[in-house]
Amino acid sequence: MNVPTDIVTPPAGTMDPELRAAIGRIARVPQLLVACDYDGTLAPIVEDPSKAVPLPESVAAIRALAALPQTTVAVVSGRALRDLAALSRLPSEVHLVGSHGSEFDIGFVERLSPELIAVRTRLRDALREIAAAHPGVRLERKPASVAVHTRGVDPQVAAATIEAVRNGPAKWDGVTVTQGKEVIELSVVATHKGTAVDQLRTQLSASAVLFIGDDVTDENAFGNLHGPDVGIKIGPGDTQAGYRVAEPIEAARALGLLLETRRHWLFGERAVPIERHSMLSNGRTVALLTPEAKVSWLCHPKPDSAAIFADLVGGSPAGHFSIVPERGGIPLGQRYRSGTMTVETRWSGLTVTDWLDLPARETTPDGPAIITGDSTLVRVLTGSGKARIDFAPRPEFGQVAVQLQPLDDGLLVLGSNEPAALYAPGVTWEVRSDGVNESAEAMVDLSAAGGQVVLELRFGTHSLEHHAVPIHERQAKAEQPWKDWVASLRLPTTARDLVARSALTLRGLCHEATGSILAAATTSLPEELGGVRNWDYRYCWLRDAALTARALVDLGSLEEAEALLRWVDGCVERTGGHPERLHPLYTIDGYELGAEAVIDTLPGYAGSRPVRVGNLANHQLQLDVFGPIADLIAAVADARGSVREDEWRVLENMVEAVRRRWHEPDHGIWEARLPPRHHIFSKVMCWMTVDRALHIMRQHGGEDRPEWVELRDRIGANVLENGWHEAVEAYSVAYGDEDMDASSLWIGLSGLLPGDDPRFLSTVLRIEADLRSGPVVYRYHWDDGLPGREGGFHICTAWLIEAYLRTGRRTDAEELFRQMIDTAGPTGLLPEQYDPLAERGLGNHPQAYSHLGLIRCALLLDNMLKQ
Repeated sequence: MNVPTDIVTPPAGTMDPELRAAIGRIARVPQLLVACDYDGTLAPIVEDPSKAVPLPESVAAIRALAALPQTTVAVVSGRALRDLAALSRLPSEVHLVGSHGSEFDIGFVERLSPELIAVRTRLRDALREIAAAHPGVRLERKPASVAVHTRGVDPQVAAATIEAVRNGPAKWDGVTVTQGKEVIELSVVATHKGTAVDQLRTQLSASAVLFIGDDVTDENAFGNLHGPDVGIKIGPGDTQAGYRVAEPIEAARALGLLLETRRHWLFGERAVPIERHSMLSNGRTVALLTPEAKVSWLCHPKPDSAAIFADLVGGSPAGHFSIVPERGGIPLGQRYRSGTMTVETRWSGLTVTDWLDLPARETTPDGPAIITGDSTLVRVLTGSGKARIDFAPRPEFGQVAVQLQPLDDGLLVLGSNEPAALYAPGVTWEVRSDGVNESAEAMVDLSAAGGQVVLELRFGTHSLEHHAVPIHERQAKAEQPWKDWVASLRLPTTARDLVARSALTLRGLCHEATGSILAAATTSLPEELGGVRNWDYRYCWLRDAALTARALVDLGSLEEAEALLRWVDGCVERTGGHPERLHPLYTIDGYELGAEAVIDTLPGYAGSRPVRVGNLANHQLQLDVFGPIADLIAAVADARGSVREDEWRVLENMVEAVRRRWHEPDHGIWEARLPPRHHIFSKVMCWMTVDRALHIMRQHGGEDRPEWVELRDRIGANVLENGWHEAVEAYSVAYGDEDMDASSLWIGLSGLLPGDDPRFLSTVLRIEADLRSGPVVYRYHWDDGLPGREGGFHICTAWLIEAYLRTGRRTDAEELFRQMIDTAGPTGLLPEQYDPLAERGLGNHPQAYSHLGLIRCALLLDNMLKQ
């Protein structure tokens, strides 16, 4: 666009808010190209061009930008490439483009043809004659052009020189003319800074370009910018750039802001340790809360839907809902209200109480109840101080532009297909925009508000109507079902409170409407900080869900298992009579996942990219999934004393699936993206499927099936013989492989081998030696085809604790259990993994595996104490 010459330039030392917002936006694109002119941009204009050195501030900024991942920096100058390199002394990470784009340091332009060399020779001869006739004029010879400099020359002489050039060689065929400040350049290559930037953009696959320049020649680059690109003009004059600064030092400040913002985006703003997040749940969706009461993760309308707050994997620009005291400061503490999923965060003079409520029920004048909206996030501020509220919803992981409309009692969230409204009576909002999205900020004085302010983020509605039920009654009503459920459990004396919290966490991962159970509440929390081992666990794995439900059955709750088995029955039915074709995981609704995708606009937790949606493991063959389901049915049947029709149906389908495929290699429990192998764990789980089915038949009125007995014994003999590796004296990861795997502990945990069998004892010792490190047990150390490494897996630690107990090592089991529970976060939650060196959690959070492992170990230890 054309910016008038009388545009108002902000005072020195300040930055145009619109430019600041534009830099904030472009700093967050996946692949960024930063291109700058040299003279008048990085270096101030000086009388002697040979002494034009860049500003130290500019050099520092572009050097640091060039060192960032997914960021390329180029200096595009009219100077010859050799002169530009010698004068700028910039490192090789900064690409140099000379002669207005006809010279590249990275091989964009081929050598000149003989015909062009001949034209260049004629140009040099003609321009030498013109310069000789005009005292003071200086020629600069370049590989594909000649520049005629008139800086410092008498104005009349300069004008005569330019006229002679324009009326002479500038009119020759095949000659391209570029006019700049006190310079005119004639080139035999048809290029300019705009085409040079376009070539860089294409070669580097840049998502957006930021270009800074001051000269007339830079207008070609400004004119070619489009979409999210940003152009910054230095100094006065008509321009096609969208923004303007007064002098080079202000351009340096803009580059400094770009560096700071992009570095935060790439590597994460201050990343709260994963295990320190607390989870809210209402059986419909989940949310994560930082220790400072920031809602950093919430998907709507279901846990596997897109996030409206994705600060956890994208920083503040990806959406958050924050409440802090006016004076700031670290909270005094954060805790769950006993027996509930309600979280309290406390500062002196301010307490924030958070829970996820079910839809508001109101009564019409005619009497019948109506339901408004979906879930509601309730945030109650109490105390006597002042608090600042920041509300920045970003639906669809920030891919949808949001507008906020203030009304008397709150804000409407506009722009998304899923309506939402923030009910906040008595709160005055200041809405601000970053050019794409809007956010709202408010300061509340709790003393003036009577000691309490209530915020309700209502999903699925734009209603800001007053709720007839007082907030304290609504809180009690939301909490009572959780309290009643915990009170019904048979909790052990060992780590009783932590087991109760783990049980509540597992129930919080249950989706009540469908019966499915999440493997974890989040996606893409890294198994290695800064690494690529980032997966989406917001789905229902048959294995994980069955193990979760089994842990709750062991505590005395059958409801979750019964609901899950109905859900599994639906999945089996949709295979059309082929249960062996079950996928390892499904959406919450029980359907196949879409393709795995990457959200490349999100930087990831602490810069751990990519952020994934979906999971490619959906297409793997995992033959172990049938075992945990059969084991769950056996546990439910034993607890209830009978088997329901749909459970019989599922059981028979599991055995039939095993009969058809147990002999095949598969991808295994850990979903390594490698060719299939004969995994020990998968074979053991196939054996366990049939073994548990026979148990159910014998215990609950069915007749023994000889063909099932034969199948079980054949599988057991096969794995016991072929899984044993003589060289390592243990059951390894797969038939014929020497590498150890923690899942092979199930050779004994399943009951296939007794606890005192020498082969099981030897396997436990080998896994302890190879895979245990302090308080954790690693899954494996074999090459899984991915770069980097991961932390120890809590579920594997739990398996080794159980193996210790089965092999008579009770003291070792108790010691490792204490070490395991010490890794939990301050509110008792566990992610998937733990790094014993960095002493912090890793992986998605909270992880069902980790909590069910804790429950199983506590129950086993408790039983040992009673013996």
